[in-house]
Amino acid sequence: MRRRLLLALYVLAGCASPPRPAPPPVAAVPAPAEAPPPAAAAPVTPPTASGDMIFDAWAAEFQGRALAAGIRADVLQREMAGLTPDPRVAGLDSRQPEFSKPVSEYLKGVITSNRAAIGQRRRTEMTEFDAIEARYGVPREILLGVWALESGFGAIQGDMDVIRSVATLAAQGRRRAWAEGELIAALKIIQSGEHPRSRLKGSWAGAMGQTQFIPSTFLTTAVDFDGDGKRDIWASRGDALASAANLLAKGGWVRGQSWAREVTVPSGFDFGQTEGPRLTPVQWAELGVRRADGLPWAEADLAAQAQLVAPAGARGPLFLLFPNHFAIRKYNNSLAYALGVGMLADRFSGLDGVVRPWPQEQPLSLVDRMTAQRALNALGFNAGNPDGVVGMNTRTALRNWQKARGLVADGYLSPEMVQKLKAEAGPG
Repeated sequence: MRRRLLLALYVLAGCASPPRPAPPPVAAVPAPAEAPPPAAAAPVTPPTASGDMIFDAWAAEFQGRALAAGIRADVLQREMAGLTPDPRVAGLDSRQPEFSKPVSEYLKGVITSNRAAIGQRRRTEMTEFDAIEARYGVPREILLGVWALESGFGAIQGDMDVIRSVATLAAQGRRRAWAEGELIAALKIIQSGEHPRSRLKGSWAGAMGQTQFIPSTFLTTAVDFDGDGKRDIWASRGDALASAANLLAKGGWVRGQSWAREVTVPSGFDFGQTEGPRLTPVQWAELGVRRADGLPWAEADLAAQAQLVAPAGARGPLFLLFPNHFAIRKYNNSLAYALGVGMLADRFSGLDGVVRPWPQEQPLSLVDRMTAQRALNALGFNAGNPDGVVGMNTRTALRNWQKARGLVADGYLSPEMVQKLKAEAGPG
């Protein structure tokens, strides 16, 4: 039995296939490496306390908004370190001359014989203007007017730290959203490496360079006109003036059209139409509106929609404002400012001043302006926030109140109007 079993095992072993060589070892495939955990955001140290509780509270809140807007933590921490509010900014914010002075006084201050002489000289001397006019369509006289008002032809650009100025405005809160946007824009300029903070010098409101661009406008509109690889609105007059032309062109400047023309109106004219409808010169003529100089309208102006304004009330010069006037106001949304630029441009071209002289205007105190605004609000005529800035909201509310009371509805806030408003609204 044992012998038979051994024989069977031998037979089975002979029938089996010969052993195969072992296959080469398969190279081990490493397991996919786990993605590294996202790097933790660099902590931002709270800014050094300035001692001003309002400013410090704002600065702590602002950090999160700045990071969300794309400002790197290292940039934010470096630029906010040791930042304190500038006490000069608050006072200057409430005394903007184009909003607080009577328009005639403001214009007398900006349209001077010295400025006219400088502008007329540079109008012919400067070689940059040919190319700028060809590219953007904005006349050199208008650009000279902007340059004159913004920085005295580049001589007075401001030496205040733009970061500190707009941070102060943001902390104050009156224009917080706007000021924070400008602060973030300034930080983006620094972060990009285009200009260091030491270069960002300007006015109390953050306007920079020869043509006083705010940081957000610099980012979107400044141009490298001289081709040196950087947009330098501080040292390059070509960059500065071409940037201003680009801003006006983007704001709707129309080649060949006027910016405004002085006009006259007939006796009994409805001044409630000032700052109201926009009509062609032909349509205004049907209402008795004529050019004050008696000249015919230029062909380019005949099809344009123009608005009638009475900057110093019914007793002062009247103007039809063309679309180019409102392009100027994209630079500074002030009627007085745009009049100043345009009237300077006319002087640079050799034109005379207004036909109808400006009346003698009495300046109003900040208290009077705020009192009038509060009275209008109390009487149901919305003048907006009573901040003493006599802008479009105030003039519209005043015009509506004047019309409702049977007065000449020219929207002009005179001392007499302030007294009437105070009397009607009462001490409350």
